[in-house]
Amino acid sequence: MNTKIKTLSAAAALAAALGLAGCAAHSGTNMPMNHGSSGPKSSMMPDASADRNQADIMFSQMMIPHHAQAVEMSEIILAKPDIPAEVTALATRIKDAQAPEIETMTGWLKSWNVPAMMPDHSGHGMSGMVDADGINKLKAAQGTDAARLFLEQMIGHHEGAVDMAQQEIGAGKHPGTIQLSRDVIAAQEAEIAEMKQLLAGL
Repeated sequence: MNTKIKTLSAAAALAAALGLAGCAAHSGTNMPMNHGSSGPKSSMMPDASADRNQADIMFSQMMIPHHAQAVEMSEIILAKPDIPAEVTALATRIKDAQAPEIETMTGWLKSWNVPAMMPDHSGHGMSGMVDADGINKLKAAQGTDAARLFLEQMIGHHEGAVDMAQQEIGAGKHPGTIQLSRDVIAAQEAEIAEMKQLLAGL
């Protein structure tokens, strides 16, 4: 499927980007990332003595819109009638966990004096992100069909977040960001298993 191909490509791109960032951090040289015509600001390139590196910055800038979509999807399903209680309970937990994490990452980026999102990256196309058509289908679906679609989409979404978190653990430097990545992996892998069970029971 095209969506799977795009997801795999995005995951590979993220892995490559974070790998380059990690290499730059460990080599002692600041390796600018070219985002089109808008060159990186000097404040976006941490020096060797900083407690974070470019991989940490990229992780937060990409995970914020990723988490924001999970919150949006959860709100969509929570607004619908006739959704199984187990699914609404899961959606509530996802929303309650990821909204504060967005605030935490936004705070880090603000303290580092970098934008909360990469100027040329809306977040769509990243690993696990649901495209506009998928979001519209979720909005239109009702009852069991909506619950099933939510679970299917969120499983892929969580798998993308786990992949991004694993890349950050390997390439990052900031202790808080690395710990958040570990927390994301533990929580979302457990939720993936739970969603697969719920999906099998629908």
